[in-house]
Amino acid sequence: MTDQGPTRILVTGGAGFIGSALVRSLIAESDYELLNVDALTYAGNESSVAEAARSPRYRFARADICDAAAMARLFAEFRPTIVTHLAAESHVDRSIDGPAAFIQTNVVGTFTMLSAALDHWRSLEGAEKQAFRFHHISTDEVFGALGDEGYFTEDTAYDPRSPYSASKAGSDHLVSAWHHTYGLPVVITNCSNNYGPYHFPEKLIPLMIIKCLSGEALPVYGKGANVRDWLYVDDHVRALRAVFERGRLGASYMVGGNSERTNLTVVTTICDTLDRIRPRADGQSYATQISYVADRPGHDFRYAIDASRLRDELGWSPRETFETGIEKTIRWYLDNERWWRDILSGAYAGERLGHTA
Repeated sequence: MTDQGPTRILVTGGAGFIGSALVRSLIAESDYELLNVDALTYAGNESSVAEAARSPRYRFARADICDAAAMARLFAEFRPTIVTHLAAESHVDRSIDGPAAFIQTNVVGTFTMLSAALDHWRSLEGAEKQAFRFHHISTDEVFGALGDEGYFTEDTAYDPRSPYSASKAGSDHLVSAWHHTYGLPVVITNCSNNYGPYHFPEKLIPLMIIKCLSGEALPVYGKGANVRDWLYVDDHVRALRAVFERGRLGASYMVGGNSERTNLTVVTTICDTLDRIRPRADGQSYATQISYVADRPGHDFRYAIDASRLRDELGWSPRETFETGIEKTIRWYLDNERWWRDILSGAYAGERLGHTA
């Protein structure tokens, strides 16, 4: 709360996977007034925030973060206290096939948001100015690849390997530069791979769940040996709130799930869980559907996160193990088949689904 009333939070990309989880949490568990700004590109889905949209504290604006005039207008009308910037192109395979959209949204869009935020912040006075935060949400992929040992920390050098991670690295540097050059109050988080309900079906975990249920081959890159740290999306949301509410200005925080798994282990865990809670009609394991495909270019071997700064400074730690989180996720997809089938039909069909492991 501020002297001006309930805190106003502007969420970019709030109809996407992580953004919609944040929106649902803020409407259900806080008194924030919320403006969701989303261009509703292929991965944005208003049905993911349908329940939150019924709240009188929720507003929605369909707008592109690269549209400077639209962003200036929304800042002037809504006058946010906090900006959480999640809008981004986020799929590595897509960035390899078409990098231009990633540069436009992730770099130019972040620049546009920073420009609007700076003008807005400079217009504030007193407690409102003191309370303002710009929270940039990024990825551990900006740090490149790890070997068999070691962890990414806030001091790890940037070493992006794909157009996606390079565009996110560029956006991180812009946010940091706006803090050091202009004094804009910012915080940055870099997270590991998220999973959970409402995840767009082109991503590894929902893709594998859906392909299992459809009786299709489960495509795994290479030998499936690449390692990722998996973070349940609701744990991530708790981390985001801790950072934009209590984080140190100018600081960055790593957010990880303490759940390193090879891609093959992720797929076999999905198969084993479905074998238990939704067995195949023929009695065989879903694992018989696994197939191996050629590895993608620049596929980083291993990511792993040391989130001790977030734990020590802000008291956050993940609540879900990979096993508990993956079962919750699978049960959600089983119970919400209409949500993902609607995405797979019509405007969402076709080329959006590919190899993801």
